[in-house]
Amino acid sequence: MDSTQSPGPLDGFVVLDLSRVLSGPYCTMMLRDLGARVIKVEQPGAGDEARHFLPMSPDGSSAYFAAVNRGKESIALDLKSGDDRAIFERLLNRADVLVENYRPGVLERLGYGWDKLKARHPRLVLASISGFGQTGPYRDRAAYDVVVQAMSGMMSVTGHPGGPPTRAGSSIGDLSAALFACNGIQAALLRRSRTGQGAHVDVSMFEAQIAMLEGAIPHLWCTGQSPEPLGARHPGAAPFDAFRAADGHLVIAAGSDHLFARLAAVLGQPELLADPRFTQRGLRVVNHAALKAAIENALASAPVAHWLSRLDDAGVPAGPLNDVATMMADPQVASRGVLPEIEGEAVNEPR
Repeated sequence: MDSTQSPGPLDGFVVLDLSRVLSGPYCTMMLRDLGARVIKVEQPGAGDEARHFLPMSPDGSSAYFAAVNRGKESIALDLKSGDDRAIFERLLNRADVLVENYRPGVLERLGYGWDKLKARHPRLVLASISGFGQTGPYRDRAAYDVVVQAMSGMMSVTGHPGGPPTRAGSSIGDLSAALFACNGIQAALLRRSRTGQGAHVDVSMFEAQIAMLEGAIPHLWCTGQSPEPLGARHPGAAPFDAFRAADGHLVIAAGSDHLFARLAAVLGQPELLADPRFTQRGLRVVNHAALKAAIENALASAPVAHWLSRLDDAGVPAGPLNDVATMMADPQVASRGVLPEIEGEAVNEPR
């Protein structure tokens, strides 16, 4: 957090972070960004295994690790060692939150299960992030992002029709669990302010992915059929897709009737509005392939930049298809301070 800014809403809260790799560290990164002090507890000699994940910075450290552990403090403790456990328990006495993403049962075997923790530290909030949660038949199964993307149905709706199974381009299984955990932790802290009691927040990566299927599950309820991958297209709106112009692609999201009318005007194709295949939203969805062909036929006459300027002037939601480097050079990204600068070591020794 920028020292010139006012303290964040979690300023003064202390978070002990027993997590590693991504879901837990991403959660505690967000808590740190909100002002909490985060103390990362790592295994002596090895540390978080993400310290060895590619890509590596020129100094030989993991850029992946640094990206989600910036601003945290770190201490190496062996929780099977008496002396190190004594240090950890002193830290627990100061902590508001403990975050862990071990497999269920590991924390209990270390002597820090929820029943013992709440007896000794009744105001503590414990957040456990795991593949399948603390209960249920899959409780003890190992899980990584691709596993929960596959099992949740997320991969079944990702990619292009007829294509091979496709994982989302980001680790959304880990990241969605981290978001739910961060939200649950803050809700538990708010509840604690009223009751004085801590809580155990139990987050499952599998369930977090299921919660992301905001359209797929209603589709199944209404049709009795599981939805299939649609590429960039939306199942309930059209035009809502990626389209080819003269020199590349752009995306257009004009699913409502009034936006479709504006799009037709920009394209110089007012006849689209009278075409019986396209007069209503539902009809445009059914006839999406014919509509896309008509739109791309018009877009072919000019480059992406031309169309984006005209669509923006008309208030039609549209955007370029950026790669990551182009996104990072975007003036909107710079103006909002979206990407923090990470200088030197990501984590420091606790004070």
